[in-house]
Amino acid sequence: MALNNSYDARLVQQETAVGAGVQILLLVLLGSAIGMGPAGWLTGLAFALATWAVLSRALHRSRSRSFGAANRVTLGRAILVGGVTALVADSFQDSPPVSLFVGLTAVALILDGVDGKVARRTGTSTALGARFDMEVDAFLILVLSVYLSMAMGPWVLLIGGMRYGFVAAARFWPWLNAPLPPSTARKTVAALQGVLLLLAGAELLPHAANVAVVALALGLLLWSFGRDVFWLWRTSRVPATPVGQAAQQPSPEQSDRRELVAG
Repeated sequence: MALNNSYDARLVQQETAVGAGVQILLLVLLGSAIGMGPAGWLTGLAFALATWAVLSRALHRSRSRSFGAANRVTLGRAILVGGVTALVADSFQDSPPVSLFVGLTAVALILDGVDGKVARRTGTSTALGARFDMEVDAFLILVLSVYLSMAMGPWVLLIGGMRYGFVAAARFWPWLNAPLPPSTARKTVAALQGVLLLLAGAELLPHAANVAVVALALGLLLWSFGRDVFWLWRTSRVPATPVGQAAQQPSPEQSDRRELVAG
C-alpha cells in the first residue's frame, strides 16, 4: 500500500512538472515572436519556478492522489498568466503587441469560469483547487494593475494589492478571518475586475475613458471590500452565544474572504 501511495504521489507531482515545462515552452514562443528581453524572460521563469514549487508543496501536504481535471484547467490558466506576467515585465522596456497581451489575458479570464464547473460536474471540488484558482485570479489582477499603472499612475495598484492587503491585515485583526455569507454582489464585482482592467488595457477607448473604466473598477472594489469589512467588524462585536443555547454555525456555502480575488 505504501508503494502505491508513493507511486500516486509521483504521478501528481509529474503534472506540476509538465506544467512548468509548458510554461517554459510558452515563454520560448513569446520570445521568438516578439524578441522578449531579459526582464520578461527572468520574470516568466521565476513565475514558472514559483508556481511549480508552491503547487508541488501544496499537493504533497494535501496528499492528493489525483491532480484532477479542474486543476488541469486552472494550471492551464496559470500558464497563460505566466505569459501575461512576462509580457508586462518586458513592457517596462518595450511595449508588447496589444493583440497578444489581450489574447492571453482574455483566454485566462474566460477559463476562470470553466475550472469551477468542471470540479462541480466531476465531483472533484477541493479546498486546494479553490485556493489554487483564487491565487491565479488574484495574481492576474495584480499583473493587470501593474501594467495599467505605467500609463495611469500608481493609484491603479490599489486594485491588485487590495486582496493582499486584506490578507495581511487579517494577521493583525483575526476577526477578518471570519466566514462571510454568500453574496452575488461580491462575486459580480470580483468577476468585473478582470474584464474592466482588460478593457482598459486593450486601448480601444480614449485615455480618459480608460481611466474612467479603471476608476469604476476601483470604486466597485472599495465598496465591496468596505461592505464586507464593516459586516465582519459588526459581527465580531456581537457577544458570544450563552452556554446552553445553540450556536449558529456558518453554512457550508459561506465563503472565506481570503479565498476571493476581489470584492
